[in-house]
Amino acid sequence: MNERQPTPYLVTARWHKSSYSAANNECVEVAQDAAHVNIRDSKASGRRGLTVSTDAFALFVTGLKDASDSPCR
Repeated sequence: MNERQPTPYLVTARWHKSSYSAANNECVEVAQDAAHVNIRDSKASGRRGLTVSTDAFALFVTGLKDASDSPCR
């Protein structure tokens, strides 16, 4: 399989680990610019991740917060 290489921006981006990261690095990392949020697996940082708009990411995070406040789990 021919795997695509990350774009130069993603190689030099400032990645941040989740504040909920486990001690064994089982977490996600994010890098943000003005228009996009890039998400990757910290254990596979050389592989392609997911890129979404900042608006889409904000909706995703809001949905997670709303779900955690829901009494129906």
